[in-house]
Amino acid sequence: MEAHYYNVEVNWNTERKGVMCSPELDRGNGTCIEVATPPEFPHGMPGIWSPEHLFTAAVSSCLMTTFLSIAENSKLAFVSFSCKAKGKLEQVDGAFMMSEIILEPTVTIADGKDRERAEKVLRKSEAACLISNSVRSKVIMEPTIHVRSI
Repeated sequence: MEAHYYNVEVNWNTERKGVMCSPELDRGNGTCIEVATPPEFPHGMPGIWSPEHLFTAAVSSCLMTTFLSIAENSKLAFVSFSCKAKGKLEQVDGAFMMSEIILEPTVTIADGKDRERAEKVLRKSEAACLISNSVRSKVIMEPTIHVRSI
C-alpha cells in the first residue's frame, strides 16, 4: 500500500485559541473546529477542543473504524458500538506526555451466541488500530458486550 497524507491547518486567532481545518474536508459544512490550550494550563480555555482531547479522540475513533471494518469482514451482526475514552496527561521523566489511554468500548449484539465472536473482533480491532500502534501511550481496553433485550 502506498503512503497516504492527511493535511491539517491551524490558525491562531486570539489568546490561546485557534481554528483547525483540513483542506480535504468541506469547509462549508462547519468541519473546522476551535482548538485551545486546556484549562489545566495557564491561560487555558474551558469548553474548547484541546490537543489532548483530539489525541484521545483519535485513538478512540480509530478503534471504532477498525472495529467496523473487522466486524464487517467477520460478518459479526451487532446492534450498536460506542466507546468512552479517557486520556491521561502526566509528567514522565520531566516532560508532559499523554501516558495512557483507557478505551471502554461497548458492543451490543442481538444474539448471545455471538458474544465470543464480538470479543474476538474487539481484540483484533485493538491490535490492528493504526493510531494506537503509532503512539507511545499505553492503550488499555476494557470492553463490555451487551445482548439486546427483546
